[in-house]
Amino acid sequence: MSDDIMKSWLEGGKLIVETADGTEEYDSQFLVAALLVFIARGDGEITPGESARMIELIEERFSLQGAKSLELITRAMNETVDKPELGLLLTNLASMLSDPEKEDIALMALKVIATDGHRDFAEMEQFNQAMEAAGVAPKIVHRALKALGSLNVTLPKSA
Repeated sequence: MSDDIMKSWLEGGKLIVETADGTEEYDSQFLVAALLVFIARGDGEITPGESARMIELIEERFSLQGAKSLELITRAMNETVDKPELGLLLTNLASMLSDPEKEDIALMALKVIATDGHRDFAEMEQFNQAMEAAGVAPKIVHRALKALGSLNVTLPKSA
């Protein structure tokens, strides 16, 4: 079996990826899940609290049942490990999102970072890389940070 990506293209709001094993489709739901996973992995591990928070955020954002949210997060975890180059391809899909959608995703990512009670430099670095790669403008990130503060959720200081 080979997970090497041979070809990819955007079609109807989806990223289509062709490997030797067949064709896979990735939509904006997968993009959000993969982005959250990427950021949560920033400090080397995904804590149970971060996993639960990601599932909750995916449920809320896409009106999915818990099992479907868990399935989506698990798929994102597995596929981003199996196909490391997938992350870069997903940035093409991110370019199709509106600014309000990008702001919502940035806010979701910040909520995941705030979950474990400390602000890890590596997670924030992953966040910044992901936002830049996804084409999220600094003003949008600033609005997401402001929205996080208005929810009385803060990014704790690094230990």
